[in-house]
Amino acid sequence: MTDTPSVPPPGERPTAPPPYPSPYPMSPAGGPPPTPPGGPTTTQRSGRSAFAASVVTASLLVGGAAGVAGAAAWNQWGTTASGSTTASSAHATSQVVDTPSQPAANGSVQQVAKEVLPSVVKIDVSGPQEAGSGSGIILSSDGQILTNNHVVAIAGSSGSISVSFNDGTSAKAKILGTDPLTDTAVIQAENVSGLTPATIGKSSDLAVGQGVVAIGSPFGLESTVTSGIVSALNRPVDVGSDSQGNSTVYPAIQTDAAINPGNSGGPLVDLNGHVVGIDASIQTTSSTSTAQGGSIGLGFAIPIDEVMPIVDQMANGQTPTHARLGISVSDVAGNNNTSLAEGAQVRDVTSGSTAAGAGLQVGDVITKVNDQQITSSDSLVATIRSFRPGDKVSVTYVRNGTSHTVQLALDSDASSS
Repeated sequence: MTDTPSVPPPGERPTAPPPYPSPYPMSPAGGPPPTPPGGPTTTQRSGRSAFAASVVTASLLVGGAAGVAGAAAWNQWGTTASGSTTASSAHATSQVVDTPSQPAANGSVQQVAKEVLPSVVKIDVSGPQEAGSGSGIILSSDGQILTNNHVVAIAGSSGSISVSFNDGTSAKAKILGTDPLTDTAVIQAENVSGLTPATIGKSSDLAVGQGVVAIGSPFGLESTVTSGIVSALNRPVDVGSDSQGNSTVYPAIQTDAAINPGNSGGPLVDLNGHVVGIDASIQTTSSTSTAQGGSIGLGFAIPIDEVMPIVDQMANGQTPTHARLGISVSDVAGNNNTSLAEGAQVRDVTSGSTAAGAGLQVGDVITKVNDQQITSSDSLVATIRSFRPGDKVSVTYVRNGTSHTVQLALDSDASSS
């Protein structure tokens, strides 16, 4: 998941960081801290740009193994100050009852877990200099698995990947395709059959406040189930850029379901057990980018609708393609000749692009794409990425204080890819 921007992107991307960085850095749900040869370390992989949601900053942590400290805490709480255990003077025994357990109700977290767990895997990755773990979603009975790019990127060109299934079996795996711009990847488990594919839902049907369930392997604890609600939709999340400087931004599903390092690549599902997102990142209160953070109820998942066409391309061995306007943008500047405080201001227009054909100019402030309000450069990039090349959209922009709306068909980055 090394990202080293080198040249300006061919399409739209922010050219300046958000002006108001948050004091609360972010951590992706990739896994516990990496373990390089020679001993453990909590140092973050170099090259990954700051992780941001809207105007908050963030950082990615992808990792390996971690310990659990519950037993030590219980021992301390279970003793007196002198070290001896306390006991009641009265003697009591537990009552034994014979009440049969009730079947899980449809739509309950218990029922969702029973249905989805067989379709979720733990992924262990070893590379030349580090190791890490994450989660994955079974797409086919013969072992195609969806995960995050930053989970498998650790392997590089010479590392190894293994997959652990819910039934206790495991298999080696190879990479079929990766897409840094959407932080997705498809891998193939070798010599397997009869797996249980997940049911893919529709993220476009989600509503703020509805219940969701996250499943994965936080801190290496596989088959962990947590639940919560959809806290927000279309939250622009920026996890850096690819080797060509193109921003990795997606319109995330925000949830308070506990997502921790190691959940990355696992599913966020609705209460029908249908996958609506790919758990990918979290915001933490850690004050440094190298500190290991955990859930504070701010988790982010990639909407499944936005990436399934790209997933299909990777599974078929094709190079992923993305929609683009053909412009570079930054957060709206104070001297935009309007009273606008939010928007994406055009900094450059690529000759021959769909934006140039529609008449967009340097200095224009884009405020809306279809019905989606554009509040920042990340917001515009994330929104455009939610479409496919050739889709027709309306773009509203302000020039010299006057609002205009144009219709255009989105370009493809196929040639630049």
